[in-house]
Amino acid sequence: YQGIRLTVEEIVATAADEDVDAIGLSILSGSHMELVGELMNQLRAAGLGDTVVVVGGIIPDDDIVALTEAGLAAIFTPGAPLGAITEWVDEHVPDRV
Repeated sequence: YQGIRLTVEEIVATAADEDVDAIGLSILSGSHMELVGELMNQLRAAGLGDTVVVVGGIIPDDDIVALTEAGLAAIFTPGAPLGAITEWVDEHVPDRV
C-alpha cells in the first residue's frame, strides 16, 4: 500500500523499485479511463508490461471493455466480495516465491 492520490509516475516508479507482481488501484473519481491508459503506457515503457493490473471502483459497464483492451487483468466493481477478489489474485498473480 502506497497511499492515496499518487501520480502515475509514482506508481510506476514504486512498481519498478519494489519489483511488484501486481498493482491494484481503487478509483472512485471517474478518471479511470485516463489514469489506466496512462498507467499501462508507462508500465510498458518502463519494461513492466507484464505486471498484473487490477482496478476496483465505480466503473461503468461501457468502459469495462475498453479498460480490458488497454491491458487490465480484472475489474472489481462495488459489491464484489472480498473473497472473490482474493481468490482471483491467488489464481492469476504469478507466485514468484
